[in-house]
Amino acid sequence: MNKGEEKLPDQAQNVFSPCLAIGSEPTKFEQLKANSDYLREPLASELRNDCNDFTNDAGQLLKFHGSYQQDDRDKREKGKEKHWQMMLRLRSPGGKISPDLFIALDALSEKLGNGTLRATTRQAFQMHGVKKEDLHEVINTIVRSMGSTLAACGDISRNVMAPAAPYQKGSYPAARQLANDIADLLSPTEAQNAYLELWVDGDLNYKINPSKKVLEARKRQATSKIYSGNSSEPLYGSTYLPRKFKCGVTVPGDNSIDILTQDIGLVVFTDPKGSLKGCNVYVGGGMGRTHNNEQTFARIAEPLGYVEAAHIFDLVQSILALQRDYGDRKLRRHARMKYLIHDLGIEWFRKELLGNYFEHKIHKSKTEPIMRLEDYLGWHKQSKNIWFVGIPLLAGRLSGEAKRSLTRIIKKYQLEIRLTPNQDLLLCNIGTCQLSSIRTALKNIGIEYPGKKSKALSHSLACPALPLCGLALTEAERYLPSINNRIETLLKKFKINKSILIRITGCPNGCARPYMAELGLVGSGADKYQLWLGGTPNLQRLAKPYIQRLSLDSLEQVISPLLISWKNSKIESSLGEYINEAGDQTIMELLEKGLEEP
Repeated sequence: MNKGEEKLPDQAQNVFSPCLAIGSEPTKFEQLKANSDYLREPLASELRNDCNDFTNDAGQLLKFHGSYQQDDRDKREKGKEKHWQMMLRLRSPGGKISPDLFIALDALSEKLGNGTLRATTRQAFQMHGVKKEDLHEVINTIVRSMGSTLAACGDISRNVMAPAAPYQKGSYPAARQLANDIADLLSPTEAQNAYLELWVDGDLNYKINPSKKVLEARKRQATSKIYSGNSSEPLYGSTYLPRKFKCGVTVPGDNSIDILTQDIGLVVFTDPKGSLKGCNVYVGGGMGRTHNNEQTFARIAEPLGYVEAAHIFDLVQSILALQRDYGDRKLRRHARMKYLIHDLGIEWFRKELLGNYFEHKIHKSKTEPIMRLEDYLGWHKQSKNIWFVGIPLLAGRLSGEAKRSLTRIIKKYQLEIRLTPNQDLLLCNIGTCQLSSIRTALKNIGIEYPGKKSKALSHSLACPALPLCGLALTEAERYLPSINNRIETLLKKFKINKSILIRITGCPNGCARPYMAELGLVGSGADKYQLWLGGTPNLQRLAKPYIQRLSLDSLEQVISPLLISWKNSKIESSLGEYINEAGDQTIMELLEKGLEEP
């Protein structure tokens, strides 16, 4: 019996969730989690061997510790061993990175990685190219630099998002604090001990230190209706969640975090002094899907209601517990909470939540202002005599002299970093007396006008895709610069002075959230993409697929009639709104016209 494990019936209650038929056997992966001694084995044993890679079982557990095993597909040779390496992803609620942590990451990327850092669309840094034998040193250094990779991947609550802007006004401080608290609240218990054992020799000084309110809420995990039946992991149980789980927190009107793509999205409301009063709650969002499988789909979250501040922690834990118990543990492609809500309905979800998990009232949602996609690029006042500056990063990638120069600036002025969901970087806590010096330092490295991305394409995103992602069907990040340039050339040619929200991924998993874009390209084969159209600039509506296998060679030819029609229309709106108002038949006729042209 594993450490802290309850008797078999209690354990089985968690393994055999209510969505499974009575007597059904757990899948191999569910059994792997149950037998892993809280994510320790076989990972711990394989860290000590001399192999260049992990077995599949150890590699699956490695995800919970914040790392994916990958191979460089550009270097594959038939009959030869793959070029194995690890990708590390950080846990950084709201995208906050201290100067010391950034300096450590920069050094690690140069010494033991591929020389780059990458800001993700969930406000975390990723490091690529780490060899298996160096993994302990890298994670050890990150933890001792006051960072963490725990639960950055795996079937567990992932990095919690919040507006990156470090404003000290309005509801922003409350949103950042709530995101940080939820990250602590949903951290695993015994798996955190396993994490510290593996990577910092069991030094508990690096254990997450939650606030008093979070500690009180965590204590209720073992005594309330959300209890998993497992004393070592009172919230998660020994099999954790059926699939990944994503939370985001924002303020009314700020949709920088793509709130409708989250499993749980919270919009905070505060009193005039900035104290949290409560939250509008959205549930059931998610982007991942599988080609040619209609049972999988992207979905936006829907409103659950308004919950008072005193009960937010209990609500978040209750929703997670409901998904823990009812999420599909037989079919991983059907395991996200969005499918549970789609299949059984929001009213069933609300009734089950209130009947068996959450003991407080859910009120009618409060009215919110129209959402905007904020990017925070350029210079902004953080508070009195304090500034921050938003610096654009193409696809979030930092490398070469630009990375080294930014490191020197951050080190010299001890600037805090915050990563945005748009894969950009904010330098924060800049005193008025430092403004001139930092402006000059940025100008010297070619960032003379921070925030002056191409107006037309300022919100474009891409996933890493090839060569490292094992799921990628084709390119994304490496193609993004040329795609941006080509579309911008078209806009200039047709004298269109409007922006387009563009996102591209190398597979249908949706890491760059392409299904919310006005123009989304989703890899569907070698140099082939699905064309999705019709999202909105403020990320409030799903796009639709119009072409299944578009060759990028014909991109301009295909979309030119659409762009011309948009320009000539009397609809003063974004491309996404024009597409929605014109209707599917009109849009298909325009695209087919492009396909037919020689």
